[in-house]
Amino acid sequence: MSFLYPLNNQAEKMPSAYVGETTDAQSRFANHLHHPDKQKLTQAYLISSDKFNKSATLDLEANLIKYLSGDGKYQLLNANLGLANHRYYQKDEVYAAIFRAVWDDLRQKNIAQHSLEYIDNSDLFKYSPYKSLSPDQTLALITVMQSLLDDRYRHIVIEGGAGTGKTILAVFLFKLLQTHIEDFYFGGFGADEQPIVDLVKKLKQKYPNPNMALVIPMASFRQTVKKIFKHVKGLQPSMVIGPADLSRNKYDIVFVDESHRLRQRVNLGAYFRAFDEASQKLGFDSDKCNELDWVVQQSDKAILFYDEDQSIKPSDAPKEAFDRLKNHPQTQTKLLDSQFRVRGGPRYVRFITQLLHGRLPKGQEPIKLKDYDFKQFHSLQALIDHIKQKNQQEKLARMVAGYAWPWVSKKNPGAADIHINDLALTWNSTSNDWINSPNAIHEVGCIHTTQGYDLNYTGIIFGPEIGYDTQKQEIIIHRQHYYDRNGKDNVKNPEQLKAYILHIYKTLMLRGIRGTYLYICDEALRDYVAQYVPWADQAAATVNDDETPLEPYINSVPLYDLKAAAGGFSELQQVGEDTDWIRVPIHIPITKDHFACQVVGESMNKVIPNGSICLFRKDNGGSRNGKIVLVEHSRFRDAAFGANYTIKEYHSQKHYEADGTWAHDRILLKPLSDDPTYQPIVLKGDELTELKVVGLFEGVLQE
Repeated sequence: MSFLYPLNNQAEKMPSAYVGETTDAQSRFANHLHHPDKQKLTQAYLISSDKFNKSATLDLEANLIKYLSGDGKYQLLNANLGLANHRYYQKDEVYAAIFRAVWDDLRQKNIAQHSLEYIDNSDLFKYSPYKSLSPDQTLALITVMQSLLDDRYRHIVIEGGAGTGKTILAVFLFKLLQTHIEDFYFGGFGADEQPIVDLVKKLKQKYPNPNMALVIPMASFRQTVKKIFKHVKGLQPSMVIGPADLSRNKYDIVFVDESHRLRQRVNLGAYFRAFDEASQKLGFDSDKCNELDWVVQQSDKAILFYDEDQSIKPSDAPKEAFDRLKNHPQTQTKLLDSQFRVRGGPRYVRFITQLLHGRLPKGQEPIKLKDYDFKQFHSLQALIDHIKQKNQQEKLARMVAGYAWPWVSKKNPGAADIHINDLALTWNSTSNDWINSPNAIHEVGCIHTTQGYDLNYTGIIFGPEIGYDTQKQEIIIHRQHYYDRNGKDNVKNPEQLKAYILHIYKTLMLRGIRGTYLYICDEALRDYVAQYVPWADQAAATVNDDETPLEPYINSVPLYDLKAAAGGFSELQQVGEDTDWIRVPIHIPITKDHFACQVVGESMNKVIPNGSICLFRKDNGGSRNGKIVLVEHSRFRDAAFGANYTIKEYHSQKHYEADGTWAHDRILLKPLSDDPTYQPIVLKGDELTELKVVGLFEGVLQE
């Protein structure tokens, strides 16, 4: 029988834990007693099942390591090498549910603190060094390790577009090099992995305690990665530095993520002084050098992660400087070309590149992507509503825009910045980790607050600084409408400015993991894009949504009064002549499974304002964990909302039998409220049989 076992020590300021798998728990635990850190662990939990074959056990172990790391409660003692992405029989059908049940049990025992859905959306999880590398990333990893061992090479340049996994690889490799040799467990590696094991052993001989730094030019993203390093054993936030910090030390190995954002002495604003001081300290003429020169001088080995298409302003170190470095005889290069962020994959990336550069053939059908939601909106309000709905459902949906409006609210908080038709919007109120800031869903971000980050869905406003020339049949730039002074001052060549702005929009279009939505101000550009990008709803261009008659399940759904549901919800669902109908925005797809009802009370006010009319979809089975649900139960006594109903976030704990069947141990219905007096509802035993999940929350229709 295979065992999984988390070990932990709660007593430390930053508790530590270790996750392992074995067929002989007693022997493995005895070995841990000889490890200087693992012998301090005080608690052990064994997880076993007759269904744990070797592949399943290794996969569950890898997932526990990934999610415990992303949970943030513990610093893991595990090394990060060898976390394979296993494929095996019934992985999705059976073992995914088993892992969820294991995780729910760990949360109940206070070993884990966050839901899987919460962790999936966290930066700590996304940029954790505990990742299963793709074949593409593994080849790049081998290239870097070989180059570090080869004295002929001083520089390694890893090139790849947005979403190709550069940051993940950088953090993974940094952790690998900072891990002590005794923390690696090489016994679990197969023969096909032996070449990597040999490279690791040689690297640890050459660099037993390397002096390293990770340089990140953008301040906001640098702070995010510092937080990640704080939670990883062997890493320290102080290891993540800005380029000017290179003037203080020389390093064995310097990593540079987002190296296309290294700077030269152009349009630096408040950074001019720091740039000049660092240049002077390093012996450079500040007018003739750039931060790439600093990296090369201050490192014995430099590993740079680079994408020339993400250079967005004249202060960025010039492409020619990187070309010279790449062509240097002491430089090794490697290309990452697999797409990991956007589910549209390489086809989507190629498409938007061709779209922005006018290379798509005339008459081509609008693109259809199986696993990616990519549409253009006629109505900006409809797009904003859609983004807010996606944020309610799946989190991390944000509005962003090109820098086509001045940042008035920077000096005048509360003032609107972006005026489009009758809408007034505000730029991001903070530059530091804006995406995760509390008010982000009500604001509009820009390239400077989103580059380097992941979103689930991105709504992009193409501002009046970008248009389309119907005569020349090409995208054009209106310089007078581009308000990033540091992005356009000293740019004399119109084609260079156009390149920067196209890079900005391409980068924004590669933020969304699950979908990207466009609103385009310029009519000619809108018409050009409409040839190739489907509308969110074709009818929206010509039909005033508020004036069209209500058509059941076409543009409206039944509105139920839960207070009148004395006979149970099934009685309400008998649609007839007396049924009330409520209009649904035309961009929201609906079916006969959809309905609406009013949600009264403050127990869900973080997501649903008191009195809102919300859209629900009939529950047809499947996992509900982490979802907001409308449920019916005789225990509920809510006179305002509906006597037997409540709406809460659903969490369940299950147990599994040897034959693979399962049953609920308990169900937790969690409020999402600013009012701490609202407590979770816990259902156990016989109470579980009376619970009926009526619908899944999809969004707020009216506040």
